[in-house]
Amino acid sequence: MGHLTESASVMVGFNEEFVKRYRKWGIGIGVLLTLVGIAGAVVPQITSIVVDVFLGWLLIMAGVLAAYIAFLGRWHSMIAWAKPVLLIIIGGLFLYYPAVGIAAMALLLTTYLLLDAFSSFGLAYDYYPLNGWIWMVINGVVSLALAVFVLMGWPITSVIFVGLYVGLSLMFDGLALIFMSLAAGKAVQS
Repeated sequence: MGHLTESASVMVGFNEEFVKRYRKWGIGIGVLLTLVGIAGAVVPQITSIVVDVFLGWLLIMAGVLAAYIAFLGRWHSMIAWAKPVLLIIIGGLFLYYPAVGIAAMALLLTTYLLLDAFSSFGLAYDYYPLNGWIWMVINGVVSLALAVFVLMGWPITSVIFVGLYVGLSLMFDGLALIFMSLAAGKAVQS
């Protein structure tokens, strides 16, 4: 039975008992996320529709809650009701026109990829002669290539891109959680 080393306890920031519990849950949830991510990447069309429906209902529920708060506040101005009404309408549009919702999500993700690409190039320039600067360039090139790929085929590629993006993101989140949990377990044992 090992104890947390001083550097590991500073790095992790938690006591040994917490790390043991975290490791079990982290590995379990990581495996689940990885499997869901792989399934999502294998059938990106279904994943895109699921994300669209989820976002639609999330917006509708947010609109209902915002309307309830506006009602409780006895707000009589039209502007106070603009947010709840818009949230409900946009959520309904996501549900009624899923292809348009997926295309909109693809444009938002493409905007993120373009921002990521140019910020990566900027960081690579700032880090240049230090070790690892090339990884920022590679990240920027990949993000830029993905953004161009989506824009060239938009809106046709949207249904595949959104599902693939969400699936791969979940898969890598799961893998990261698994490896972090395993590393935390090793810190306890050393």
